[in-house]
Amino acid sequence: MNKNLSIGIDFGGTTIKAGIVSENGKVIKKTIADTFAHQGPKKVIRQIKLCIKELLINHPGPVLGIGVGSPGIVSVTKGTVSNLHNVPGWESVPLKRIIENEFALPVLIENDANTAAIGELEFGAGKKLTDFIMVTLGTGVGGGIITNRSIVHGAHGGAGEIGHISIDFNGRQCNCGGLGCIEAYIGNSQLINRVKANFKKNKSSLLYHLHNQNPNGLSPKTISEAATAGDLYAQHIITETGAYLGYALTSLINVLDISIIIVGGGVSGFGTPLFNSIQTTLQSRVIKSLALTIKVIPAKLKNDAGILGASALIFNSQK
Repeated sequence: MNKNLSIGIDFGGTTIKAGIVSENGKVIKKTIADTFAHQGPKKVIRQIKLCIKELLINHPGPVLGIGVGSPGIVSVTKGTVSNLHNVPGWESVPLKRIIENEFALPVLIENDANTAAIGELEFGAGKKLTDFIMVTLGTGVGGGIITNRSIVHGAHGGAGEIGHISIDFNGRQCNCGGLGCIEAYIGNSQLINRVKANFKKNKSSLLYHLHNQNPNGLSPKTISEAATAGDLYAQHIITETGAYLGYALTSLINVLDISIIIVGGGVSGFGTPLFNSIQTTLQSRVIKSLALTIKVIPAKLKNDAGILGASALIFNSQK
């Protein structure tokens, strides 16, 4: 029988991923569900509960508790979630209490990007690191800041909102209401919109032909495939995406004096060209004394980072 198991929930704007995890970081059982974010908090919470119930059916051993990584501003002490820019209708939802009442297990809530950072800290690319910045590139742009092997929460639980660093004070409108936020340029839908915006100038691009054949077929994966096939426009989009993120991270690095960046999430699948663009941009813009220390590395845990980080909330609380 497995000992010291916990459930990790990775609640995102599009999907909910959940798993039963052992203390050494092995995902023993996993499930996934649509978030149905547009239907509001009650529907989303119902989906989270369904995932937990599925995991608890014939589960392989006693479960210590449930960790949840949620987008938005999370009060770790109160267990509430608010300000979900990509999930409408959330105003200080007591998610911890709701799930505890349903399952009679201890529940800990953390910001989703923070849980990804904790996952990499405990089991992945950050296992041997003391300080790093985690960036997650997916539906939005998330971030987690690790200093002295601990997550930085800030006074109200909102630290690490890298997606809302402005790279242009007169720039694009973001879902948060701000202008020029990095998320308004490289979140999934914004990335696709950027590709489409310049199609007329790039009609020879493989991406343009793909869009004509299948208007809904554009994705980070198809952009990456086109770039690998030699499409100059796709290559430009990837390099530009890395540069935009580098602009945002420059100020953060100068303020925090943290020079290792771990990048995960679906858009990180752009791979080496993206990472090289981020690093080149940072090295040309950060304080000179920091430039040579910059390292941009891929996350190791891929799609399981959030699940593993959320489960680690429970394990760490037992120490």
